[in-house]
Amino acid sequence: MKAMILTAGLGTRLLPFTQNTPKALFPMAGRPILDIIIHSLQQAGCKSIIINTHHLQQKIDSFLAEQQYTIPVVTRYEPILLGTGGAIKNVVDFWDDNPFLVINSDIISDIDLEKVYTYHLNHPYPVTMVLHDDPKINTVSVSKDNFIIDFHGQVIKASLGEEKTLTFTGIQVLDPEVLSFIPENTFSSIIDAYRKLMLAGRKIKVYYSKNNDWKDIGTPERYKEAVYETMAPEAFKKAGSDDGVNNIKRVCLKGDGSDRIWYRLTAESGSGEGIGVNSPDARKKVVANRNLVMVDHGIKTQSAASEIDAFVTIGRHLHDKGIPVPEIYLYDTFSGWVFMEDLGDLNLQEIVQKTRCSSQLILYYQSVIDLLVEMSISAAKGFDPSWTYQTACYDRNLIIEKECRYFVDSFLRGYLGLDPNFEDLRNEFISLADKALEFSVTGFMHRDMQSRNIMVKNKSFYFIDFQGGRIGPIQYDLASLLIDPYVALPLPLQVQLLNYCIDRLSPLIRFRKNNFSTCFKFCSITRNLQILGAFGYLSRTKGKTYFEKFIPAALATLKHNLFTLKGAEFPKLKRIVEKISKK
Repeated sequence: MKAMILTAGLGTRLLPFTQNTPKALFPMAGRPILDIIIHSLQQAGCKSIIINTHHLQQKIDSFLAEQQYTIPVVTRYEPILLGTGGAIKNVVDFWDDNPFLVINSDIISDIDLEKVYTYHLNHPYPVTMVLHDDPKINTVSVSKDNFIIDFHGQVIKASLGEEKTLTFTGIQVLDPEVLSFIPENTFSSIIDAYRKLMLAGRKIKVYYSKNNDWKDIGTPERYKEAVYETMAPEAFKKAGSDDGVNNIKRVCLKGDGSDRIWYRLTAESGSGEGIGVNSPDARKKVVANRNLVMVDHGIKTQSAASEIDAFVTIGRHLHDKGIPVPEIYLYDTFSGWVFMEDLGDLNLQEIVQKTRCSSQLILYYQSVIDLLVEMSISAAKGFDPSWTYQTACYDRNLIIEKECRYFVDSFLRGYLGLDPNFEDLRNEFISLADKALEFSVTGFMHRDMQSRNIMVKNKSFYFIDFQGGRIGPIQYDLASLLIDPYVALPLPLQVQLLNYCIDRLSPLIRFRKNNFSTCFKFCSITRNLQILGAFGYLSRTKGKTYFEKFIPAALATLKHNLFTLKGAEFPKLKRIVEKISKK
């Protein structure tokens, strides 16, 4: 048996994601679909494979050049698209006198290709088309004795008796005689050839795939769902569900500031072999329910490192260092899915709101600071700046662009409707950035260390949302924690906890306490600018008005920290803050 994989299409239904990646190289749980198909053909006994290419053909050629398959795999470039029929005719020199198999590159299936080929050899008809029942896209009419009678709603031959409508899987076996029904050197669909064949009195036999999984991944939604259905059971296995998982249920969780979508997955675990993920029979052998959290970052549109890359690499680094973060069990950075440990729904913000005893509150924060200090030091060891998203470290440019300019553009302009001139403030912002870095005690920084990113499970604290991590001043994370507007800690408590952190850190790193506190003060201001920028952006641009109620607390903290500075620093920024505080 020889086979052809059709990969030349432009993938227009998958735009913009196919602008940089041909759909044949879309990964399924980290493995390109093209590779999955080639291996399934090898397993079916295929002797050689040809692949037609056009869109981003160099990427397919490069991928194949890196592989070591046990059978010959070659490509045939089409300068001008020829369609499915034209592509098959264009490789007429590749075919021999035996039936050959053709398969689309945008499908995922466990259909046994060897059985399909054997089925074709055992009947006298020139074509076997593999069909599947998918009510959402069923278009092909089939007679009761399993012959094609209608394509895409166009009746070719009157049906006799009962008929059903099914979906073409993109898998077909053809006798060489079919090639004579395909025109040369022109665009044509294989369906046009089949129409001619049927009008000539020949029949097309159907191989009906009843009990197999089959998915067309030709749209972003279908692709993502296919990846999810493939990865979810495997994620539960990696999380320790060795006895199998069934009936996986997905519930969307309440989002926060980012555009990512979060889910909780619940699976019934048991020993029911052969029971499908969503089968009602899965309930018969239930042992226990297990949970995972899954986050959707969206399909990747760029080859450069993105948020999901940072989330995964930094998250695994922190976990390997023993830092309390959710364990990441499985991920696919292209499709955007990440499966991880479920830490529940309780966070530090809720704990603080329920705590009336100040001594207990201090103990909570001291425990978090202990973990923060440990993370700052241990996670800095072996940390690779290439893992980071946007910038490699916390430096002057980041402060000016991602905190100061963010404050001006998203809060002053976008939220308050003011019209400040950023360039008039630039020199003050440069001075602020330099002071925030001058006495920094450098380590790993989380960069969003606030109460909603600290989960509480079994009376232990865990850090989440670490994708912004990088090397920078330890004081910044401490400032984020203590000036957090979600909890609005009293100023005396902030001072007490600052001193606690200094005492915990002093035996581990050499620094001057006054210098540490000075850096903390300026980091509090830069963090405050970032917070207000984020609240303005989320409230007005993203429509997440929930964040508006925390703006007064953030603004009050910014004013306090600015106006308690010694000397006449930042006069322009102070005038703006004084003005908006009176509104």
